[in-house]
Amino acid sequence: MTTALGLLAGILTTGCWLPQLLRSWRTKSTKDISWTYLAVLGTGVGLWTLYGAIIADPAVVLTNAATAVALLALAALKSIFERYPSNSGSADA
Repeated sequence: MTTALGLLAGILTTGCWLPQLLRSWRTKSTKDISWTYLAVLGTGVGLWTLYGAIIADPAVVLTNAATAVALLALAALKSIFERYPSNSGSADA
């Protein structure tokens, strides 16, 4: 039951990244997301994943690994959109 609770919590917190990823993709803009934010959050998520591995908690490992993938995708979008800015993108879209 504890693992199921952890997985549900992790699915909800990891799933919250989907709207941001979709918005960033649609608007072709990530200018309001700072590199510092991504780095600090990514470091924290990485440490949570390591912690989950050390205590052998699959809920902590799986959900934080999924969050890390979402953060990496967001960082990739940010890198691409900063390198190749689009005039058609709008943060208000």
